Amino acid sequence: MTLDITPHDVLIVVDLQYDFLPGGSLAVAGGDEIVPLVNTLAKRFTNVVLTQDWHPADHISFASQHAGAEPFSTVQLPYGTQVLWPDHCVWNTHGAQLSADLDIPHAQLVIRKGYNRSVDSYSGFQEADRQTRTGLGGYLAERRLGKIYVAGLATDFCVAWTALDAADAGLDVSVIEDASRGIDSNGSLAQAWSRMEAAHIGRLMSKDILG
Repeated sequence: MTLDITPHDVLIVVDLQYDFLPGGSLAVAGGDEIVPLVNTLAKRFTNVVLTQDWHPADHISFASQHAGAEPFSTVQLPYGTQVLWPDHCVWNTHGAQLSADLDIPHAQLVIRKGYNRSVDSYSGFQEADRQTRTGLGGYLAERRLGKIYVAGLATDFCVAWTALDAADAGLDVSVIEDASRGIDSNGSLAQAWSRMEAAHIGRLMSKDILG
């Protein structure tokens, strides 16, 4: 049965940026494959929000900022364990730009995250210190938008964190599995789905919306 998408529902499209697409510095395998599907899904929604990773060149999550550190290793920061990434989505670079193939002219809001040098930010709702809010929750509340659907990159990081924070805020949230792609580092994809299932987050396919 096809889901009824209402004018109060919202699609959150996560981080469809060049550095996460094939050829990018932190490419997600098959990331480019979901862009046409996301465009099609977005046509079913009155409300669409985009998120955009947006880092200064000296961001604390970059391995290049830690002497002798390799990408994908971890360090302890004041807010907890931090994975160190290759430099990516540095503001005002091509890699930080949203894909030109993304065709969602009616998207109403772009939430930039990770612009604070000293704190990473996976979720569209709050930074990794779990205290600093992006304003997305307030936007959804003020506009009285209800059910949340999440798609994009990467399933096991920014998509999952965004969905989990939406659920933690008491929102009804589902992830569109085939409109997302994961990194799957050391079992991270299975772990993310397990966490989302425990939080009662829906797991849908695009056909559930498109028919």
